[in-house]
Amino acid sequence: MKQDRPYPSMTVSAKAERSLRAGHPWVYAEEIRAASAEPEPGGICDVLSQKGAFLGAGIYSPASKIAVRVLTDNANERFTDAFFARRVRYALEYRRRVMGGDFEACRLIFGEADGLPGVTVDRFGDILVTQILSLGMERRKDVLYRALCAGLEEMGVTVRGIYERSESPLRAREGLEPVSGWYEGVPHGEETSLVITENGVKYNVDFANGQKTGFFLDQKYNRRAVAGLCRGLRVLDCFTHTGSFALNCALAGAEHVTAVDISESAIALARSNAALNGLEGRVEFMACDVFELLPRLCGEGADYGLVILDPPAFTKSRRTVRSAARGYKEINYRAMRLLPRGGYLATCSCSHFMEPEMFEHMLKSAAADAGVSLREVEVRKQAPDHPILWNVPETEYLKFCIFQVV
Repeated sequence: MKQDRPYPSMTVSAKAERSLRAGHPWVYAEEIRAASAEPEPGGICDVLSQKGAFLGAGIYSPASKIAVRVLTDNANERFTDAFFARRVRYALEYRRRVMGGDFEACRLIFGEADGLPGVTVDRFGDILVTQILSLGMERRKDVLYRALCAGLEEMGVTVRGIYERSESPLRAREGLEPVSGWYEGVPHGEETSLVITENGVKYNVDFANGQKTGFFLDQKYNRRAVAGLCRGLRVLDCFTHTGSFALNCALAGAEHVTAVDISESAIALARSNAALNGLEGRVEFMACDVFELLPRLCGEGADYGLVILDPPAFTKSRRTVRSAARGYKEINYRAMRLLPRGGYLATCSCSHFMEPEMFEHMLKSAAADAGVSLREVEVRKQAPDHPILWNVPETEYLKFCIFQVV
C-alpha cells in the first residue's frame, strides 16, 4: 500500500476482507482487528487486510455497528468536496437518462447504490426531500445540498427548497439527533405540500407529515403495469395508502375499484387524491383491516377480477422474518381464494429481509393451500431510480409479482 496517505488505517478480519473484495462496502465493528490511530468520528480512514493490503477507504462511525462505510477501493482518491459533488452529479445524470419524462418526480440519491451511504433524496418538482442516516454524510450535507442545487440548475431546474426528514431511529445508532424541517442553506417558502403527476395521475404530497419523504416513488412502473391489465375488471386494492394503485386502475378503465387501508388518515388522503383526478365516483374507499376484510369477502362471495396486495414491510429485521412470512401467506392465500379462475393477483413485499426465494416459496405454499395454480404474467422490482447494486444485496428490497389464478 502507498505509505503517503493522510488517513488512519483499520486492519480487518479475513471475513471482512472477503466481503470487501467481493464489492460489499460495509465493515462491521466486530470485524476490526487493529487501528493505526482512532479515526475522527465521521472522518475518513483506510481499510487494510491483515497482510497490509489496501482494501478501500471510507467513513468511520464509532457509534454504529457498521464502523466503516467504504466509498472507494482507489488508493489514489482524495475525499475533497469535489469528490462528493462528483458522486451527486453521477446520480443526477443517471436519473435524467433512465427516468426520462419521469425525472420530475423520482429518487435522486439512493444511499449505497449511489456511493453516498445513508443518503436519500427524492425530487418532487422543484422541492427536494432528504433523509440522512449516517454520521459521515451528515457532516457533509452542505456539500451534498450545494451539489444537488448546482447540478439541477445546470439541467434547467431551480430548487425552491430542501426539506429534511431525517427522523429515523437509525440516526441514534450514529449518535445523531433527529432533524425535520426546511434546510436553511437554500431559500424556501413555507408551503409543505404540493401536487405531482405520475403515470398521468395527480397526487397531493405532504412532504412534512407524510410517511418517509411523503410519497412512495418506487412502485411507479409497477402501478403502470397493473393498470394495463385492469380495463373492465372489478379491482380490490389492499393497503392502498395514498390510493396510488387504485387511481391508476380507475384512470385506466377498471369497471369499479375498492380501495382499503386500516388508516383513516390514509383513506382521507386517498379520497382527496381521487377528487383531484375527478375519480370520486369510480373508487370506493374503506377504512378497515385487510386481514379481517379478505376472509369476510370470501365468505360473501365478492366478485373481483383483480386483487392488489401492497402491504407495508411486515418485517424490518431478519429475526422476525418467519413471522412476517406467515402474514404475507395469509393475505395471499385469502386473495387467491377470493379470485375466480382467470382472475389476476398483483402482490409484493417491500422488506429486504423477505428475500426473493422466501417470497416465492410463500406464494407457492399459499397457492397450494388455496388449491389454485399461478400463471406468471410478470415479475418486477423497484423502479430504476432506486437502483440495485448486485454486490450490495441491501439495495434490493421490492419484490412485485403479477399472476393469473388458474
